[in-house]
Amino acid sequence: MIVHAVIKPNSRKGPLVEVADDGSLTLFVREPAIDGKANKGAIALLAKHFGVPRSSVHLTGGATSRHKRFEITG
Repeated sequence: MIVHAVIKPNSRKGPLVEVADDGSLTLFVREPAIDGKANKGAIALLAKHFGVPRSSVHLTGGATSRHKRFEITG
């Protein structure tokens, strides 16, 4: 499954996943957008949200963007 998400790093609201009416995801993570920390937080959050291990979630696009694409296997 491919998931498109918008990441909000340094969020006081997070960790939280919001699903919009159109099915898009907004991920609020507490980690800063420095050295890939927000990406790691987003992967952990998606794994918990979908009930899969972290190793099943892979960042496939948008490593330095707020708009990211993840592949979830398993």
